Amino acid sequence: MKKRSVIVLGATGACGKELVYSLIKNPNFDRVTIFTRNETKIRSPKLVNHTIDFSKLQEYKKLIVGDILFSALGTTLKEAGSKSNQYEVDFTYQYEFAKMASQNGVSSYSLISSAGANEKSLFFYPRIKGELEIAVTNLSFEIIRIFQPPLLIRQPDLIRPAELIGIKLFNALNKIGILMQQKPLSVFDLAKIMTKESISYKEEKIIKYTPKELHDLA
Repeated sequence: MKKRSVIVLGATGACGKELVYSLIKNPNFDRVTIFTRNETKIRSPKLVNHTIDFSKLQEYKKLIVGDILFSALGTTLKEAGSKSNQYEVDFTYQYEFAKMASQNGVSSYSLISSAGANEKSLFFYPRIKGELEIAVTNLSFEIIRIFQPPLLIRQPDLIRPAELIGIKLFNALNKIGILMQQKPLSVFDLAKIMTKESISYKEEKIIKYTPKELHDLA
């Protein structure tokens, strides 16, 4: 099998970090290029780290080359400070980067979205995710994979108090058979699934992975 060159956007976050580790360990990939604000502590002969200013993405267009783009960028309203700032990170940066990748001939795109993503949602976060899903599906990638995970279990040093409460609540409900499709999923399992699925053959151009499908693959 031909070895592939991949790009990861959002490589320093909880999901992105696990994804980078997973891709580096996989022998099917010989080059992992990441774009970050600050240099990562991850070290590997396979790894190429471009530190960039996300407000000037167009300046880095020629560097966005490879076979597969993984998009794991994201923030929270609290971290962003405002809805406009969160929209810039969760939609604008990801869409503009994906558009440039498609223009540069990157053939495959894998996006971490969210369960409940819906462009018509009354809630801000799922609405952003839904808008992004629609926008990227109109780009010229040969194949687009959209992963819609449930609540994610992050690394212990990164998990937020509200997430911990949510995980405990879902685990309690899952034990009595309630909301089983929304059972929390670890970022490690999500990264493993994304790595494996990125090189699996699919006839469809657009594939969506629901929480249930992700748990079945874990």
